[in-house]
Amino acid sequence: MRTDIFARLDREPEPPKIETPRMSPHRIALFGGTLAFYLAIVIAVLMSSWLVTLDWKVMLFRPYQQWPSIHAFLDYYVVLGQRGPTAVMVACWLGWRSWRQHTLRPLLTLGASLLLLNVTVGAVKIGLGRLGPHYATQIGSAELFAGGDIFPSGHTANAVVTWGILAYLAATPRARRYLSAMSAIVSLGVGLTTVYLGTHWLSDVVLGWAAGLLILLGLPWVEPLITRAENWIFAAREWLSARGRTVAPPAPVTTGVPQPVAAGRQAAVETARGPAREVSGVASGATSGAPSTATSGAASGAGGHQTAVVTAAGGRPRAYTAPTAHQGHPARSERTPVTPAGSRRPPHADRTPRGGTTPARPAAGS
Repeated sequence: MRTDIFARLDREPEPPKIETPRMSPHRIALFGGTLAFYLAIVIAVLMSSWLVTLDWKVMLFRPYQQWPSIHAFLDYYVVLGQRGPTAVMVACWLGWRSWRQHTLRPLLTLGASLLLLNVTVGAVKIGLGRLGPHYATQIGSAELFAGGDIFPSGHTANAVVTWGILAYLAATPRARRYLSAMSAIVSLGVGLTTVYLGTHWLSDVVLGWAAGLLILLGLPWVEPLITRAENWIFAAREWLSARGRTVAPPAPVTTGVPQPVAAGRQAAVETARGPAREVSGVASGATSGAPSTATSGAASGAGGHQTAVVTAAGGRPRAYTAPTAHQGHPARSERTPVTPAGSRRPPHADRTPRGGTTPARPAAGS
């Protein structure tokens, strides 16, 4: 029986599924009001209105010199608005929720919101090109179109989106209220911290709040794309799993095709069959009527081996060494014939040796 924490989690009842928010009339009204406020801030900065004058007053006040005791703490607190660390922390939490609820929607929603944040905020940053307070060149100027990239504040917008996505994906209304309050406090603190450190104008922070809120309010319009992406990912996973379980059938073996033999084994087979091939070659040459000559000789050696040299018509002489005691002996008909020194049969007076002249028979009656 499994006793680890994951086994215990598996036995627990699953939490209720996340309800997909819809673009209700109330949400559409909030989105429209926030968009109008966003455009008003941009126009006020472009016209160098009273908002730009307020930016310069706050910058010249230099809050980091007025309250230096909290400078060290705020240097760490502003990390809650950096995209890298906050995205990792929130992704870990949403990844656990995705595993528990068997859905990829939390992670895909986070990815879609961060993508929208980078596109919208990054485009305005590059398009307006505003310089930060530390790089300002003329008092009272909006410092636009000067190659900067701080309007709107990326830290502030990222804090609104990253922590606000937790409230957007909350499973219960109570959790949604608590998480909304937490994300509002964190994003408000991050924005004011950038003003305290002198890295952003006050108008940068206000526009960053509006930019992040627009992304959260408009996420229901992206929900159909998130659903399609989730279905596609699950379908691709099933296809890969089915492909991995498929076992390829073995290749058919064609009969009559010689199989490869190892080099050492082939050499041993050729050595063992050499004598029979030499003798059978001579016999076949003699049977077919091809001109061939055979020369046999005996050579004395340490093992009493016999050596025969067979020369075929038009061929090269090949040496044959008789097999030793540990090798197999050829059949009696395949052995090289050796002419004995003398006949072992007893002589007969009435027989004539082969090859000799037959004596004339005596005439009858003589």
